[in-house]
Amino acid sequence: MSFETLSMSIGGDGVGQIVLTRPDVRNAFNEQMIDEIDRAFRQLSSDESVRVITLTGEGKAFSAGADLSMMKAVAAYSEAENVEEGLRLAAMLDAVGSCPKPTVALVNGAAIGGGVGLIAACDIAIASSAAVFALSEVRLGLIPAVISPFVLSAIGARQAQRYFLTAERFGAEDAARIGLVHTVVEPDALADAGATVVGNLLACGPKAQAAAKALIMTEAGARIDAEQRQRLARSIASLRASPEGQEGISSFLEKRSPDWAPAS
Repeated sequence: MSFETLSMSIGGDGVGQIVLTRPDVRNAFNEQMIDEIDRAFRQLSSDESVRVITLTGEGKAFSAGADLSMMKAVAAYSEAENVEEGLRLAAMLDAVGSCPKPTVALVNGAAIGGGVGLIAACDIAIASSAAVFALSEVRLGLIPAVISPFVLSAIGARQAQRYFLTAERFGAEDAARIGLVHTVVEPDALADAGATVVGNLLACGPKAQAAAKALIMTEAGARIDAEQRQRLARSIASLRASPEGQEGISSFLEKRSPDWAPAS
């Protein structure tokens, strides 16, 4: 299976590696990347030779969320088309979150919006101290609807009340404090830290790990069904089609302040 927006490989040790490869746009999502992340995780999930999956970004960013071309496209979508786009993102996150193999996010740089959702969908996250994070949707008159189950599971409702509502940027140490990432290391130590965690994962029983993941999802109520995905996709679609959502996206694309922001 070939990919254009990411690379995928399987090492002799059974470690599947996925690297987002759009560094020129800070590994931002477009529809093709969403589809390819979905396919890559589902392929590795079903490959019996794969024991662990790692995910990182090429260049200075992990993922900056939706790219400009995607933002332009959704601005012109009907509400029904926006629902379909939301369902594609939900399917991709489900491919990551429901993977029976242990998944490790190596957060090499900025993670914004959907990039935060991708981290939260992984089992373990290790961040470079240079990484920055933001749940930036409300700045655009939108909400982090589709990623919310994963982010809420990682950071809890109380922290979400701050970061969903302010859209402020925060650093790696704060990301660890609130539970989004597990460990923070210096940038040049990220690969070694990842290798240590992978080594610990490979020392454990793969069937027991899959059962442990299923246990967590069941007991923590973390399973996301089709009805919930549909509801979340509709909630973001309705906001994108609203006057506030249209103004937020337009102001972002036109590099100006939205009409609700205080005059500078």
